[in-house]
Amino acid sequence: MSATGVKIAAVGRYAPERIVTNADFEKTLETSDEWIVTRTGMKRRHYAAPEQATSDLAIAAARDALSRTNLTAQDIDCFIVATATPDYPFPATACIVASALGAIDKPAFDIEIACSGFIYGLTVGSSLVRAGVYRRVMLIGAETLSKITNQKDRGTAILFGDGAGAVILEASETDSFLSSELGSDGMKPELLQVAIGGSRRAADAAALDAGEQFIRMEGREVFKFAVTKMIDATDVALRKANLEKGDLDFLIPHQANRRIIDAAAKYLEMPPEKVLVNIEEYGNTSAASIPLALSEALDAGRIKDGDTIVFVGFGGGLSWGAVCWKWVA
Repeated sequence: MSATGVKIAAVGRYAPERIVTNADFEKTLETSDEWIVTRTGMKRRHYAAPEQATSDLAIAAARDALSRTNLTAQDIDCFIVATATPDYPFPATACIVASALGAIDKPAFDIEIACSGFIYGLTVGSSLVRAGVYRRVMLIGAETLSKITNQKDRGTAILFGDGAGAVILEASETDSFLSSELGSDGMKPELLQVAIGGSRRAADAAALDAGEQFIRMEGREVFKFAVTKMIDATDVALRKANLEKGDLDFLIPHQANRRIIDAAAKYLEMPPEKVLVNIEEYGNTSAASIPLALSEALDAGRIKDGDTIVFVGFGGGLSWGAVCWKWVA
């Protein structure tokens, strides 16, 4: 038993103004709206402006979350940013975000586990609150994937968008955190990676000329992995929470590909109205996708007090995870 519970006190979101449609890709790639929708479920995605960094999106989402409460940034005890597209290799983007919000001197750090970032962050942030280390933690999933996407590569250009979602985790007498299941397999990082810019290989002229600064993905291998791991992680998280598939009110998956989501939902026997999907508007926003979907669902009044939710995702690493959550209004 934990000394205290945790709940999500508020959720906020931000998407950049620029919208890129499938019709835009028809002008530059050998593709069509029908081809993209059939294979991914995507119709639009939002792109950050050239001057916008990931921290700018994260700050906007955090401010939106704070505006839905009576809290200020100074009331937040710790800031976590989950991102695969930080402003810099260092310092951590979370440090920039916290200071910009006016929370100077507060602890802040990043989690870099690609599209699994929100799931990992929710587990870490909730643990800090439940252990009594902090009363409130701001967790933000934020990405500017358009900046690391090769717009000439049809296999990846159509997939990725930019955005940010923020949740405020707060100590609560009623515990929303029911269970977590996380995992990784780093045997084949080349299946989904940005190959240069780290200590393995510098971003030298030859690498840049070869386009290795962009996302590279083995789509078929990642697809098979994603479906299997989303199902397995959800099964384990439910078992840890002593729940069954029929106890679920909502599944909020990482928005990577509509076919992946549909395959997982079919196995879990989740009807469409219980699977929250907004991939047609945002594309794959990596660590931002789950909080973006959660924020929209709350604004639409779909999620009610007492609902049981599974957040589930997968990403580079390769990595995966699921969190079982009881919603507390």
